Amino acid sequence: MLSDVGNMPLYDAPPPKQTRDKYAQYGDTIANAAGMTVAFNKAAFSRVGKTTTILGGGKYGIPVKRLDYSPNYLGTTKIYGPIPRKSAEDTGFNRAGRGEYGPEVAEGLKKIPERHPLVKSLFNMSHVIGGENVVDGPVRAEPLPILDPKSMTQHIKDLAKFLKADEVGVGLMPEYAYWTHTVPHAVEVARGLKKPNEKTPVTTNHKYVIGILIDQNLDTILSSTGMDGISSSQSYYAYFTSGVIATSIASYIRNMGYSARAHHCGNYQMILAPALVSAGLGEMSRTGESIVHPRLGFRFKAAAVTTDMPLEPDGPISFGARDFCVTCKKCATLCPSGAISEDDYPSKFNNYEKWPTDIKKCTSFRICNTKGAMCGVCMKSCPWNNKEDSWFHTAGIYAASKSKLAAKLLKNIDDFFGYGTEVIQENRWWLQWPELFKK
Repeated sequence: MLSDVGNMPLYDAPPPKQTRDKYAQYGDTIANAAGMTVAFNKAAFSRVGKTTTILGGGKYGIPVKRLDYSPNYLGTTKIYGPIPRKSAEDTGFNRAGRGEYGPEVAEGLKKIPERHPLVKSLFNMSHVIGGENVVDGPVRAEPLPILDPKSMTQHIKDLAKFLKADEVGVGLMPEYAYWTHTVPHAVEVARGLKKPNEKTPVTTNHKYVIGILIDQNLDTILSSTGMDGISSSQSYYAYFTSGVIATSIASYIRNMGYSARAHHCGNYQMILAPALVSAGLGEMSRTGESIVHPRLGFRFKAAAVTTDMPLEPDGPISFGARDFCVTCKKCATLCPSGAISEDDYPSKFNNYEKWPTDIKKCTSFRICNTKGAMCGVCMKSCPWNNKEDSWFHTAGIYAASKSKLAAKLLKNIDDFFGYGTEVIQENRWWLQWPELFKK
């Protein structure tokens, strides 16, 4: 349910019993009373192991286990057999553009960039860097001498950090993650900028994938309802930024004499989620279509580079997210479209394990949302987002990664302090024009 409070659409949820600025204070008090400070302290939750890059990769605060590649699993996701490749025309936005979700949704697709002037700016920029001559190009005829695969992988990670990536990983590119065909971007087709029904076979078959994540900005998310005027701008900011990094890295690799292609919002040849899992950047989640990162939750957008330059894959990771999603269900409860499954466990889909997502409901709501521009409520509500730098919250995340009982406790603590529903008004920096949401 939604209600208007001034110009801010808020959830009709009970107010938090305590404010977030008391979170760490109460955590320390509770822990001291329970004698927990010996077991749980700041030192115990510093980053496990060394930083992943020379420039530093930030702290996770929880143990992250590396997994081997397996024909039966991608990370913690079970694979039942050969996974058929899909065509890009099967995505929700492309289906909406073909009218499969009704005329109102198809018409609304044309107006996505018009919902907010910042959305339009960032949308346009993400497509400026989407041309084939930008994401791909000629390769140097005589390869330059390079480092060994392990050192070269470290070098590429350091480059990504230098270019301001928030996280980067390297993996074996799953063949089934490539689209069979690409089609023009649905919004550009709807707006008459591209011709419909132009299918292009995907022939790229690079062995390695470099995943790049950009944080959508925690302070902004905490100041937003998750579905107001800034939602789409957050997405396109991170899409564009990750795209700039990906195209730069791909060009750099080609300039060294190795084939490389960037994949970003303006021009994908792949489904990103399995590629990011393979690159060790997260686990599949209850949302069905998104991965959870151990530090960012799914408060990010991503791009990728595929290449044949010899690299050393990081391998998938496990940190308890899949089992946490079994218990939590917070994103499903708060989803305004009802698109996220509340099933206890994932089910078999296309020969792999996932929670079913109603793509029609999700896509239709985001396109036709009259309270804002698109939607990111699931992102805002996920407890895996590190909401503040307190050892108590980190301890809760750590415990939740280890047991279902602790996961349930963390979800209840999240609710207790209003996480996922709060809106911090003083940090609300953006402008919005509600009359644009209903056009």
